[in-house]
Amino acid sequence: MSDTRPAPLTGLKIVEISAFVAAPLGSMTLAQLGADVIRIDPIGGNIDANRWPISNDGTSIYWASLNKGKRSVTLDLKSEEGRKIATDLIAEAGTLITNLPARGWLSYENLKQHRKDLVMLRLGGWHDGSPAVDYTVNAASGFPIITGDDEHPVNNAVPAWDVAAGLYIANGITAAELDRRSSGMGQEINLALSDVMLATVGNLGYIAEVQATGKTRGALGNGLYGAYGQSFECADGRQVMVVVISNKHWRGLGDATGLSEKLEMIGPLLDVDLNTEGGRFEAREAIDAVVRPWFTAHDSEDATKLLAEAGVLVGGFQTFEELVNSDPRCSTENPMLTEIDQPGIGRILAPRVPLAFGGTPVADAVPAPQLSGDTEAVLADLIDR
Repeated sequence: MSDTRPAPLTGLKIVEISAFVAAPLGSMTLAQLGADVIRIDPIGGNIDANRWPISNDGTSIYWASLNKGKRSVTLDLKSEEGRKIATDLIAEAGTLITNLPARGWLSYENLKQHRKDLVMLRLGGWHDGSPAVDYTVNAASGFPIITGDDEHPVNNAVPAWDVAAGLYIANGITAAELDRRSSGMGQEINLALSDVMLATVGNLGYIAEVQATGKTRGALGNGLYGAYGQSFECADGRQVMVVVISNKHWRGLGDATGLSEKLEMIGPLLDVDLNTEGGRFEAREAIDAVVRPWFTAHDSEDATKLLAEAGVLVGGFQTFEELVNSDPRCSTENPMLTEIDQPGIGRILAPRVPLAFGGTPVADAVPAPQLSGDTEAVLADLIDR
């Protein structure tokens, strides 16, 4: 007898009306956990339908990547008929995710008249309701000032707040669904992208650091604040990242490089305790100077191997091309990744949700729908109900 059960969110139905990263990522995460997600777009697609990157024939790789496992419906949302159909779909599903203004027909007050236990989550920009995107929120976060060097702020290429917001969306919908199952009641959930940023800045201690000490850290390049970490160029011109957190890692750095005795001299010279993270951070420039010649004398592969064998945390920098074409961790050797045939793009590696459940199976990645490809079937099913 099999001990497996249906995917965790089997039976949960969600309508999504959104664009860009956070909301589509949140609903896709729920879809990959078993929910039935219907994405509604305007006729011809929403603002993100053709967003880069695109394939050679113009298909949006971006859109396909964020909509795997969903069903796609397009409606004329400016017309009364289109809005009525969308309202009926939302009422039938019972759950809505959107990043559009929650007013008029799309307001919670209107929609709950059609489904009393409606769960609706709306993502906004700033907490006061003004618009924002990841990169404008990030500019206000403080992180770009301490990223890179001291000369210019550097916005991270990873839309971190969008990604975090997407996961908060998935978590919020799951929590509201659990509450609905016990209370029988729905609710409106509001999430501001700026609050995702502020929660993270606060949870990582940056807010309290300023209030408690009157200051904060400056730009460290690839250095690791409060501990020892640094990137080094090797003999082959490639760079590796080394991180020393524990005393075991510290001893390993000395063993791998053969520089234990020289490294031990740094503590008394600078009057710091190198058996602590803080001491190693304070002595970081001296440590850099001692170990850097070792890296310039070894190629990156050899350096990485020797450090890893000694128990040091180490990783080589690589391009996206190297990650995709050469790294076995980004292949079907990793069960999270599956090869799929994505219409308009071709055969690609695609991730499922990275959670691995012991008893509740999570399906492999499936292709994203073609825009509007499910409209006829979804509307026919709605009529049949």
